[in-house]
Amino acid sequence: MNFQTRVTELLGIEYPIIQGGLAYLAYADLAAAVSEAGGLGQITAMSLPNPEALREEIRKVREMTDKPFGVNYAIGNHGRPFADMLQVAIDENVPVVSMTGGNPTPIFEQLKGSGIKTLVLVAARRQAEKAEELGADAVMVVGQEGGGHLGRDDIGTMVLIPRVVDAVSIPVIASGGIGDGRGWMAAHALGAEGIEMGTRFIATKECVHASEAYKQDLVDSLETDTVIIKRSIGAPARTLRNDWTDKILEIESKTPDYESLKPYISGTANRNYAYEGKREEGFGWAGQVVGLIDDVPTIAGLFDKMVEQATEIRNRWK
Repeated sequence: MNFQTRVTELLGIEYPIIQGGLAYLAYADLAAAVSEAGGLGQITAMSLPNPEALREEIRKVREMTDKPFGVNYAIGNHGRPFADMLQVAIDENVPVVSMTGGNPTPIFEQLKGSGIKTLVLVAARRQAEKAEELGADAVMVVGQEGGGHLGRDDIGTMVLIPRVVDAVSIPVIASGGIGDGRGWMAAHALGAEGIEMGTRFIATKECVHASEAYKQDLVDSLETDTVIIKRSIGAPARTLRNDWTDKILEIESKTPDYESLKPYISGTANRNYAYEGKREEGFGWAGQVVGLIDDVPTIAGLFDKMVEQATEIRNRWK
């Protein structure tokens, strides 16, 4: 069955399925596996220590697959400079750059003339319109169900996607609450031309940096087992709920400022849990889609199942 859309044509991929940036987790192994399976895998640039480390990951991906891949830039990373990191993507002629958080204008200026395709993650209609105005090739639109950083308006994917589809002319990629072929086809029904998944890709064999405890927690959790932290400082983000996040919420209720929260929401706290499974010393990003995750397959196995589900649904639509 043909799954081609403007997104597959734009990115040169078989299926319009994009792997999210996944701070501290999205490196060569995962990115290459997703791209090799027919989607668009991505490397997380700003989780790497320096430009040379990023260059090494890019070259590792190219050793593992000849398929297109992307590099994601979390530009809202507390002011960390990204120009040198972005220059690596330009020098290495990566096919796709995606950007999340912050003002993407400087990235578009630096990429001008490079020919690199650009994707912008947004959480509101107005942000999508601005991304199109800046020259984005497509927007990835995340609803309130998603894991990691979200919009401030608490708009769910079911409403947000068609709102954005009606507002822009560039392709829309749906994100938030999607983890199988049913969500994929639902996104198309809403007018999207592709999907982005984050949490679902953590619970896979090739996400080698994620601890087994993290993956098991994703399998064991229900859709009610997530919580939004950092809302008090204007940066809402969804995580798995545990004692650590309860402490974060307690601090937010009493002293809602960045300095008070910093030790608890730091990259170190995230890595303690994500890398080492230390539930008592950190937290892990996750969306409500955890309620739909019941296994830890290979990427190829996940894609096979999703295509099977999507094909069954499309056949019913005829």
